[in-house]
Amino acid sequence: MLSSLTLIVAQARQRQSTWLNGYHPSTVTSIFSRISGRYFIRRVVQSLLLILILITVNFLLIHLAPGDPVHLLAGQSGDEKYYEFIRAKFGLNQPLTTQLWIYLSSVVRGDLGYSLGYQQSVISVIITRIPATLLLTVSAVVVSSIAGVVLGVEAARRENSVIDRSINAFALVGYSVPSFSVGHLLLIVFALRLELFPAQNLSSSTQELTGIRYGLDVLSHMVLPVTTLAVVYVAQIMRLTRTSMLNVLGENFVIAARAKGLSEGRVVYGHALRNALLPIVTVVGHDFGMLLSGAVLVETVFAWPGLGRLMLDALAMRDYPVLMGLFLMISVSVILVNFIVDMTYSALDPRIRYGRTSK
Repeated sequence: MLSSLTLIVAQARQRQSTWLNGYHPSTVTSIFSRISGRYFIRRVVQSLLLILILITVNFLLIHLAPGDPVHLLAGQSGDEKYYEFIRAKFGLNQPLTTQLWIYLSSVVRGDLGYSLGYQQSVISVIITRIPATLLLTVSAVVVSSIAGVVLGVEAARRENSVIDRSINAFALVGYSVPSFSVGHLLLIVFALRLELFPAQNLSSSTQELTGIRYGLDVLSHMVLPVTTLAVVYVAQIMRLTRTSMLNVLGENFVIAARAKGLSEGRVVYGHALRNALLPIVTVVGHDFGMLLSGAVLVETVFAWPGLGRLMLDALAMRDYPVLMGLFLMISVSVILVNFIVDMTYSALDPRIRYGRTSK
């Protein structure tokens, strides 16, 4: 028994040495030293090609969909000459391939076009809605990540207990119920019945608030939509954290840490959790991209003035340039987040070396 424990401690020390070799939390250089320049350039090129493909697909899908945006601008009862004038003015009378080439050239120059419905540049329309969506999605990611990890760790520590079964039941319900149903339920209970939180919008339009009072007012408006967005992702992250932690808690280095007399909290959160983080980071990065595109329903339910609501309005108006600008922004955001997640792996586990052979 003693010899087995000695072997386990030796393996744990070897693993710890591997973990810390060439890595210090205060140095960024050591992280980038594990990423070869060739790999970095290849990933950048792959990302740019993927963005190009997505722009083309989005352009074709929107333009091949039924409906004519000219009728939005000129009305249903205009004459054909005026329709032709509008098409010529916005380039809608040109072949689809020509329109695509013009659009790609404009995107490279940073010009996303002119909104047919809002009568201003697409960039101006989108920029005004970005802060509201970022406030909503970043808050939901932070809440769901912290809550999901903590619940997952506690469920793994108490495997097959009442707490574990209760957390798993919550995760099953939270993952199964659609977000718009959760939103309507929260609206009915906490906004209409109990009147604890505001039902809609980003802030109270009937009052002129400044400073701390305005911040508290925004926070009260955020509670219901953030909770609605976070519920599904809390359940997903919790389940993944629990599974990952159960695998790590049986490792030799955890047994060695406990044998050295470390507190259970330090063993779990200081040693085991870090080794279980890689799949969790992947899911959190993926969730952030999904939240950007999936906030449409939640923003509609709570009349949140963000990109999701803008997308729905642009769809109703057949505003091609705004839709393509939104799809482009969401696509780039998802690709960028996944790129950052890949680079983050090297910070979490120094044994991972991109494009380099281990020494």
